[in-house]
Amino acid sequence: MEAMEILDMLIGEALLGHEPELAHVDLLIGSKEGPVGQAFAQGLTTLSAGHTPLLAVIRPNLPPKPQTLIVPKVTVKNMEQAAKIFGPAQYAVAKAVADAVEEGIFPDDVDFDKIVIIASVFIHPEAKDYRRIYNYNYGATKLALKRALVNYPPLEKVLYDKDRAKHPIMGFNVPRLWRPPYLQIALDITSINRIKEMIRNEIPKSDRLILEAGTPLIKKYGVRVLRELREVVPDLFIIADLKTLDVGKVEVDLAYEETADAVVCSGLATVDTLNKFIYEAKRLGIYAIVDLMNVTNIIEKLKSLDDIPDVLIFHRGIDTETSGEKSRWDLIKEVKQEFSDKKFLVAVAGGIRPENTKDALEKGADIVIVGRYITQARDVEKSVREFLKTIGAKEPAIDHYRVHSEDG
Repeated sequence: MEAMEILDMLIGEALLGHEPELAHVDLLIGSKEGPVGQAFAQGLTTLSAGHTPLLAVIRPNLPPKPQTLIVPKVTVKNMEQAAKIFGPAQYAVAKAVADAVEEGIFPDDVDFDKIVIIASVFIHPEAKDYRRIYNYNYGATKLALKRALVNYPPLEKVLYDKDRAKHPIMGFNVPRLWRPPYLQIALDITSINRIKEMIRNEIPKSDRLILEAGTPLIKKYGVRVLRELREVVPDLFIIADLKTLDVGKVEVDLAYEETADAVVCSGLATVDTLNKFIYEAKRLGIYAIVDLMNVTNIIEKLKSLDDIPDVLIFHRGIDTETSGEKSRWDLIKEVKQEFSDKKFLVAVAGGIRPENTKDALEKGADIVIVGRYITQARDVEKSVREFLKTIGAKEPAIDHYRVHSEDG
């Protein structure tokens, strides 16, 4: 990296340690003559109650170079809290900056008299162990500096991890469908107590599972049933099968308010309804799913839309399934080829069994939707495991809980 590249602004972040001494450092590096320098001067001269910026010092009268301004994130309410900032945290940040210079983390030709650093530092009010406060903030500052100087993370990593990671403080996962194929269990029975028992005790855990609140279940209990399911499985992907035909925006909002990760609209709805449905779902950050059951010309219907939904369902209904109507799985590859520049998944539903699942996957399905074969089975767990084995799923192997500490 050329020295000139850091004269404007570089950004770094790192989270290390354990509560209550957990350290979280955000920092900026830049020229004294640029926006970081201006923010540095303004921060040092503009004080606010409880968030007084201070210079990092190795000891009194010995600031590091580049000179570094510490901005407390948490409101300091008393002298005990202030001592943690003006003691172990102040020293940790200053020492990390000085060590980074000595270790050659910065480019060789940087003039340390011409750049400054601003470090925003988190100290929990209940933190007590000064050594841990020092250790964690030293490590977080050093890591944030390294990351800033290599522009970590690369965009490819962000796009790869964004649907895989779990924030360690948030306490729950926001599931996304990044790893097909999936098994979607259509909860098509209308006893919420039986469904809860099934989820708790009979459905094995897997990161390849999706739960669908079936239309009959929602008609009986209303969309509030989604929140009841969420209380049982807070981290699982839950779909609201509303089969919307009108007021697309309104029904998306109803499902969203009850914590659905996705909502289903009928492909028989008007283009206007479908457009509003898809737009609203994507605006809110949940999946727009369109069920293509009884849609005669699928490609023409999709071409008429402003945007492609996140998931398309090739669905043979229960009534037509019993009459012997064939599925339309051969159209899957044609649809994927026609819209090869779009990102979407394809699900299949209607008469899915372990013996025909492989054929569905070979024809391009990303999700297999199964209802009665699982929900009305004598051995629910055995039935689920049959499908998981068929789609190649194993026990959960994704570690959503660790604090990532890549050093860039």
